[in-house]
Amino acid sequence: MARLFVVRHGNTFDAGETVTRVGGRTDLPLSVSGRQQAEALAGHFSETRFTAALASPLVRTRATARAILSRRTDAPALLIRSFLREIDYGPDENQPEAAVAARIGVAALTAWDETGTPPDGWQVDPASIREGWARLLNEIGALAQDANVLVVTSNGVARFLPDVVDTLPDSMDRKLKTGAWGEVEAEAGKSRLTGWNLRP
Repeated sequence: MARLFVVRHGNTFDAGETVTRVGGRTDLPLSVSGRQQAEALAGHFSETRFTAALASPLVRTRATARAILSRRTDAPALLIRSFLREIDYGPDENQPEAAVAARIGVAALTAWDETGTPPDGWQVDPASIREGWARLLNEIGALAQDANVLVVTSNGVARFLPDVVDTLPDSMDRKLKTGAWGEVEAEAGKSRLTGWNLRP
């Protein structure tokens, strides 16, 4: 089976900084710890030959992807896919988590984390994101069995990938942590999630 590695970009905040909900309208670079995470990912994947590499248009995802690809002279060109762009958090864009919870409530955040149900005011089309992932899995399933595809995106997009994978682990946290990745095996008409929230 071909393999898809879905990586979440590194941190955009360092310890002691006020963490906010960073969406598609807030194009932050990687922080110091985020660059360290990207380098750790690069070290982990240095022996992996990627057939293709995709990222969202955002600086943080492209920087993480380029760090990973920089370790090999045979790395593919990095391609941008618009469906991988982080969602728009509407009125909660770039707001601290306490302010977000105060506006929409803990129940709405729990529904987002557990089922991918967007809270009121967030600009996100789950069906479109799922369709993008399904198309990508079909493309990967048609590749050679030893193909490896790298995708670097954000949590708001990555969380919808498990919805279109045929076989999942018995239990998993939908959220993909910064500097972590998930792994999917794919072939024609069949896919299986073999790992999630893996870190170097």
